[in-house]
Amino acid sequence: MFDYEILRLIWWVVLGILLIGFAVMDGFDMGSAALLPFLGRNDSERRIIINTVGPVWEGNQVWFILGGGAIFAAWPYLYAVAFSGFYMAMFVVLFSLILRPVGFKFRSKMPDAHWRSFWDGCLFIGGAVPPVIFGVAFGNALQGVPFTFDETMRMTYSGTFFGLLNPFALLCGLVSLSMILLHGSSWLAVKTEGAVEKRARKTAVIFSYVTLALFGVAGLWIAHGIEGYGITSAVATQGPSNPMLKTVTHAAGAWMDNYHKLPVTVLVPVLSMLGVFLVLAGVRMKKPLISFLGSALTVASIIGTAGVSMFPFLLPSSADPDASLTVWDASSSRGTLITMTLVTVVFLPIVLAYTGWVYHVLRGKVTAADIKENGQNLY
Repeated sequence: MFDYEILRLIWWVVLGILLIGFAVMDGFDMGSAALLPFLGRNDSERRIIINTVGPVWEGNQVWFILGGGAIFAAWPYLYAVAFSGFYMAMFVVLFSLILRPVGFKFRSKMPDAHWRSFWDGCLFIGGAVPPVIFGVAFGNALQGVPFTFDETMRMTYSGTFFGLLNPFALLCGLVSLSMILLHGSSWLAVKTEGAVEKRARKTAVIFSYVTLALFGVAGLWIAHGIEGYGITSAVATQGPSNPMLKTVTHAAGAWMDNYHKLPVTVLVPVLSMLGVFLVLAGVRMKKPLISFLGSALTVASIIGTAGVSMFPFLLPSSADPDASLTVWDASSSRGTLITMTLVTVVFLPIVLAYTGWVYHVLRGKVTAADIKENGQNLY
């Protein structure tokens, strides 16, 4: 049970679950905020949209903190490189996320139209910017990030913020934004009624096709347009973490190797198409919950596709491929992983049970009558 190799695999899976959990749970409220200026045509409709996520957005955002904490504890090399190399990008993400709580809290404090329009803009930024930045980060991870280690394992990052904004990374940013808008519109179709629900259903259909098209283009680009990475030496899956004890090569199409070695992994990207089908079927049958589950499946499968394609790499190095971080040489000690596993086994089910109970209690649609009757207590 506590074999070091198995523990490393477990925490690779846990990292993927946390990233997917953040994208699914926080994704629909970011998507709702990004769609706020477009689906809400008047103040009442915008308050409806805001209050569909009002009771849950703070809890959803904890997934982001949990993911960062897990990377710090389980994958210290990854934490050091990613949070240092992507420092300015993370600053932009955090700044935009800070706009969300102040937007929620201050937006309805005054009835002035200009006041509310300003905070609506802040909510839009807080909803639209993070998905783009996270997608750009994934795009750069797939291409490799320019970092090296010296003989004392000190990391040097030679990239720039604007260097992250290359064509493929920007495409990944659009994929990320599109899938979050799909997820947000599917959520609003579940939680609203009338004109807002109709607009949300139409938006979900549009972004179903947009997401699928962009994801397909990104897949073709990965297969034929960018170089992937592969380990060419023996790998020590049990020893202490040291990224410099292997040799790595990079070649066009190398990210497709895992699908050739284990064909069943092709099901992961295929699930994105199933998710889109469920979204469209839910819209056609006027079953918004089916659409929402389909959009969640699409989000999860797109992120899962990146993880499966890159395994066992966590963050390749374009400056020194041998310094690339992998599942086998970037983790914490065996003792740390054992402790974290035991804590996760105990507390994660409690968190999931509590989250499920919260959403059960808060089920149902937010209506204009709710806003009128409880306006003083709502956003």
